[in-house]
Amino acid sequence: MKRLKIVAESSVPYIKGVAEVLGEVTYLPSEEFAPEAVKEADWLIIRSTTKCGRALLEHSRVQLITSATIGFDHIDTHFCHQAGITWYNAPGCNAEAVAHYFATAIALRAVECGWNPRGKVIGIVGVGNVGRRVARNARALGMEVLLNDPPRARAEGPDAFVSLQEIAEKADIIAFHVPLIKEGEDKTVHLLDDRLVDLLQRKPIIINACRGAVTDTSALLRGLREGKITDLVMDCWEGEPNISQELLKQTWLGTPHIAGFSAQGKANGARTCIEHGLEHFGLKLSSSEPLYPTPLSAPLLHLSSDQPLWEALLQTFGIRGVDRTLRERSQEFETLRREYHYPYEPSEYQLRRCEMGEWAEAAQGIGFRIIE
Repeated sequence: MKRLKIVAESSVPYIKGVAEVLGEVTYLPSEEFAPEAVKEADWLIIRSTTKCGRALLEHSRVQLITSATIGFDHIDTHFCHQAGITWYNAPGCNAEAVAHYFATAIALRAVECGWNPRGKVIGIVGVGNVGRRVARNARALGMEVLLNDPPRARAEGPDAFVSLQEIAEKADIIAFHVPLIKEGEDKTVHLLDDRLVDLLQRKPIIINACRGAVTDTSALLRGLREGKITDLVMDCWEGEPNISQELLKQTWLGTPHIAGFSAQGKANGARTCIEHGLEHFGLKLSSSEPLYPTPLSAPLLHLSSDQPLWEALLQTFGIRGVDRTLRERSQEFETLRREYHYPYEPSEYQLRRCEMGEWAEAAQGIGFRIIE
């Protein structure tokens, strides 16, 4: 039987040694995915930096595309349908990673600015796999949560959801966690635009950890300039990798589209790709390869401050260091993403209840393991 030909993006972790069992594998950086490189491939394993459309695929024999990402706006789904190419993304694979990013940003705000999340109102726009977990963490931190998700509101009824206008009027933080939808009733391109900025009442902090084009750069800058927005937490930027230097300068916390880059999230995405390939081609692995990061050798965190939850979060994720690196090397946006050292999620760590005090329940709600 002819062996499968697999072309995999070299930055997709955890698949080496597994994919080779299934076929002949070529690893390429995203910029080297070209028609000539994929024309004989049966299966592509990619991430969001590889654009899969007519220009790449038209004269290929590709049958399957698996993306180790929650988003799929880098795949021309219409062309794939026409060409008979099956594609899969990995919904929810990095949801816990983004929730960790959110909680750590709150911890940094508390430490650097004396900001207390308890009693603050957060508006979460987009309540899918990611948004639900961000909401869970926000509630664990004592925040009041407002949810906006028009597709879910139509499907499930409006009771659990509010309008974007209500969020603009009531929220101290607005966090965007929507897919990038370019047209139609649920269009999310420039969901934050000048009109939404004009509606803001409480000078919120804006968080974009979904897709850059969801927030209009010029509207963000105007919001900051006119005092309608207090600060920005930006992981996703319009025009990536060529991001606005002016926006970066004005951003309180900026990172190079890595909010979903945890070790566990990356492993989940890789495992989902392999599982879809096995199903599509009717294959089996002879051994149950775990496709999972090596467990931490020292999972117990030792805390000494009077703000143990913030200390724990910032020990697990050095988010300010990531921000500094982006500012120093912003012209190397994609390189920073490729070189990024994936943090481990809170569920991989242990905290002593006696060190956590009143924060033990919140820490457990975020995912830390509490031991006596």
